[in-house]
Amino acid sequence: MSATDNRNHYSLTDRLILQLDQALHTLVPGSSHAQRTSPASKTDEGDLSDAERTLAAGLMRINHTGEVCAQALYQGQSLTARLPDVRDTMNHAAIEEVDHLAWCETRLKELDSRPSLLNPAFYALSFGLGAVAGAIGDKWSLGFVGETEKQVCEHLEDHLQQLPAHDHKSRAVLQQMIIDEKKHGDSAMAAGGAELPLPITAGMKVMAGVMKTLTKRV
Repeated sequence: MSATDNRNHYSLTDRLILQLDQALHTLVPGSSHAQRTSPASKTDEGDLSDAERTLAAGLMRINHTGEVCAQALYQGQSLTARLPDVRDTMNHAAIEEVDHLAWCETRLKELDSRPSLLNPAFYALSFGLGAVAGAIGDKWSLGFVGETEKQVCEHLEDHLQQLPAHDHKSRAVLQQMIIDEKKHGDSAMAAGGAELPLPITAGMKVMAGVMKTLTKRV
């Protein structure tokens, strides 16, 4: 029996313990380890001024917090998803998102910076949202993933435009993240995700804006 099959037979208590373990791995610096080599490792460090390094660090801090939120969303949804294949989709996406989390954390260290101090609060909020979405129904849970990844791609594209021209390492990370996020969103919608009502998508954008504003410096 595969690990995935075993997980499908875990009790709610078992799954809660696994969620706590995943939360610690997400929130404790240095605990997340990428399965894939960072795209930044293939590029040279550009010649950045102090102001450019500060700008890049602020953007990468936002992206790191975005990945913390993504982990929490997927974990919350996998906890309450009703169908095993939907739960597996959430777990698989969460595993790939760990790469992004580790890549962003590494890049922050290279820029002599750190993750946001607000990450625990955003993790808790996102986990709750994911659990509610999963409890409402799998098609809405998948639709929530699809819309989330769509909005993530939009803000990553915006960050590509804002990055200093010589920050090749951060640019390489974001470009690969866009490819992966689009795949996750497309997979969720292909699996039966429903289009979310406009008020919900608008609310998601407002919440994302608040997150970006708060975490850029804190």
